[in-house]
Amino acid sequence: MPASKRAEPAQRAPRAAPLEAHPVIASGATAADPHRVERSDKAALLQRLRRIEGQVRGVAQMIESDRYCIDVLTQLAAIRSALDAAALGLTEDHVHHCVAAAIAGGHGTEAIDELMKVLRRFAR
Repeated sequence: MPASKRAEPAQRAPRAAPLEAHPVIASGATAADPHRVERSDKAALLQRLRRIEGQVRGVAQMIESDRYCIDVLTQLAAIRSALDAAALGLTEDHVHHCVAAAIAGGHGTEAIDELMKVLRRFAR
């Protein structure tokens, strides 16, 4: 894509909440990276993403071998469903930990606005 057509990266506003207000922030987080979060379900989430990655490779093979369009579309729908389930699980975890901590720390409005901005991307 030509440089003139690329979108400029969005500038993040600095977060007002101190790191200690976020109990799930990793111990290695810094002021420069306040969004780093340790996940208790990291292994399961990575396993799910690897499974989805395998499904995508399988669809590529189906296309390479000229499989029936409906079979390919069925697999693409399954991939989308799996990605949606991963996103929903991650969203739920975010709400229970990060948003709840932000609310408790007096920064709930900012956290909710940030979440709603992301959720709007899924509604397109």
